[in-house]
Order: sequence, then C-alpha cells, then structure tokens
Amino acid sequence: MASLRAEKLPRETKQIDFILLAAMILLLGLGLAMLFSASYYRADFLFNDPFHFIRSQAIYAALGIVAATVAVFLPINALGKLIPILIFLSIILMVMTFIPGIGVEYLGARRWIAVAGYTFQPAELVKLTLILYLAYILGKKQDRLGDVVNSLLPPFIIVILFVALIYLQNDFSSSMFLAFVSLTMFYVAGVKMRHFFALGFVVIPLGVILLLSREHRVIRLISFLEPERDPSGAGYQVLASLSALRNGGLWGKGVGQGLRKLGGLPEAQSDFVFAVLGEELGLIGILGVVALFVVLAWRGYRIALRQKSSFRGLLAYGITSALVVQAGINMAVVSGMVPATGIPMPFFASGGSYLLVTMTLSGFLLNLSASAERSSGEASADGAEEGNGDPQEYAYG
Repeated sequence: MASLRAEKLPRETKQIDFILLAAMILLLGLGLAMLFSASYYRADFLFNDPFHFIRSQAIYAALGIVAATVAVFLPINALGKLIPILIFLSIILMVMTFIPGIGVEYLGARRWIAVAGYTFQPAELVKLTLILYLAYILGKKQDRLGDVVNSLLPPFIIVILFVALIYLQNDFSSSMFLAFVSLTMFYVAGVKMRHFFALGFVVIPLGVILLLSREHRVIRLISFLEPERDPSGAGYQVLASLSALRNGGLWGKGVGQGLRKLGGLPEAQSDFVFAVLGEELGLIGILGVVALFVVLAWRGYRIALRQKSSFRGLLAYGITSALVVQAGINMAVVSGMVPATGIPMPFFASGGSYLLVTMTLSGFLLNLSASAERSSGEASADGAEEGNGDPQEYAYG
C-alpha cells in the first residue's frame, strides 16, 4: 500500500478476482437456498405465504447484484466526492429511527425506518459509510497520524457519533462491532499503539458499564455462561441452536428436513439461519461455508496488501474485515461460543438492508481486485499521492 504516483490504467484492462467472485456467488446462492429452507414454515405461519421471506430476499438480491455491478465499475477515485453525502444521509436516516411513525421498534430495538411499507436499517448504511470514510481520510493523512488533534480527532469524532447513535437505538452489539472494525482500520493505517493504550483506559471501562446498564444484556450474558440455568427462558435460544447443530451430525438431515426450525428455534430465518444450515447440511456443510469465508478473507486481505494506494488498501481491508468478522461473530453465537449479539450472517440472514449493503461492499472489493495485480510501475486510479495529492480538502477531514 505504498504511495506511488502513476498514470491511470485504461478501464478495459481491468480483470477482477474470479476466485473471489466465485466464492461470493456460492455464498449468495447457498444463502438464498438456506434462507428459504429456514423461513418457509415461519412465513406460512405468520403470513399464510411460505414464500414471504424468500421473495423479499430475492428482490433485494437482484437489487444487490445491480448495486454490486455499479460498485465494480465505479471509479474508486470518485468515492471521495460521495463521502460527505453519505455521512449526511447516514446521520439523517439514523435520526429518523427515533421519530414516531417512521422509526420501527422490534424486540426492544429501534433499528429500522419504515416508508411506504418498506423498511430499511440505517446502521447498515453507516457500516458502508464509515469504511469508505475512514479508508479515505486515514489514507490521505497517513503521513500525519502522529498529529492527534488535526489528523486523528476528526475521524474519531465521526466514529463516536455513529457508534453513539446506534447504541441509542438499543443496538449494543452493532455499535460495538462498528467500533471494533473502525479501530482496526486506525491500527492498520499506522496509528501508534500508545494512542490505543490511552484510549483503552476510557473505552474498556465505558464498554463494561454500557454492557451492564441494561437488564436484558446482563440476562443474555448469564444465559451464555449458564444456559441450562433457565432452559425454557433466557437459555432457550442458544440451547435450541446447539441442539440443531448436534442433530445435523456429519452429513446433516438434508435440505428442508431440519426439525428445529419448525417453531423450536427462534429467529431461524435471521440471526440463527446458520444453525438451520448445520442441522440440514451437517458438519460438512458448516466446514464448506467456513471454507468459503476463508477464501473471501484470503483473497480480500491479499487484495488489500497488493494495493499501491493507502486509500485503496485500507478500503479493501475494511470491507474484508467487516464481512469476515461479522460472519465469524454470527457463527460463534450460533455455536454458543459468545453471547447472542443480533449480528446477522452475511449473504444468509433475512433482511434487505443487510444483503444490499453486503453486495455493495462485495462489488467494491471486486473493483479493487482489478488493480491488485498491477506492477509497481502501473497506475493507482486515485490520481494523487497519499496525504497531499488530493486537490480538494473536505470539511469532514
């Protein structure tokens, strides 16, 4: 990710990473298949329509493919001009979740807005916005990261703003997830460890206080440590998930043949769709999905390391980390390794917002893969050297 000035490569020479593309296609196809299997019973029970969830997901998948295609061919150097718009739009949409009649509350969290019968989760747009913004601003200021006030404080304030807004939606897990991804981007950009140690003295105690400030979080933590203590209450979901995984054995019961999804596994179509996969495809299916995400991580971080621009490298790193870490957290929750978080499985969980943003991020990663193989003498499409080459300094940086 060294900073090099070079000429822009013609568009027609771009070749995306087809191994990465194949992994993404397989994840999307398998995700849609497993979502249908996990949701048809609940959809039929709630809406008298077994295709309710999968129909909506298929529509968003089609929109996601369009968004990913646009992201593949969108000039990366044009993103800097879009970031202020994305930040403004993300703030407006986040605030709208608190407006009665527009914001939608579900299971105690106000994560969604509803307009004309359609819902959207602004936190997903925030994820895209933060990754783009941090990659851009940290890449541009990489040679000035020792200047805490002028270089580190502005992006840190933006991160805190969005994390706080998401936390106020009563979505602790998503706020901590975005904080984690953001901090890793600061670290990879080259921020000194002493700054992280200083930050840790404030952030860690504050995080513990926020975790213990709501009764349902404490109950969730206790149920993780001792799920058998309340098997029909707080511990029910994780015990049902583990039961589904055990029922799958090595080869699974077969697609559509799982039993726990028939009312015995809460949120089987969203946060716990991976448990349905484990029951129906068994350990072999689980290892297959893990292998696909390992391929995504391998190719994504490889793309990041081979970029000639810090902005592009940080963007590839942030996208890959967001997708892979999110998948890892969901798998850990389903297998009882960490407390339930509400973090969905990329490509699998029901939800148009999740899928649309996941596909858009995937498109940007494929776009970046086209420049990963260039030699050191070839172009970075940024059109400027890191730190001082961009002729336009935005107010947000």
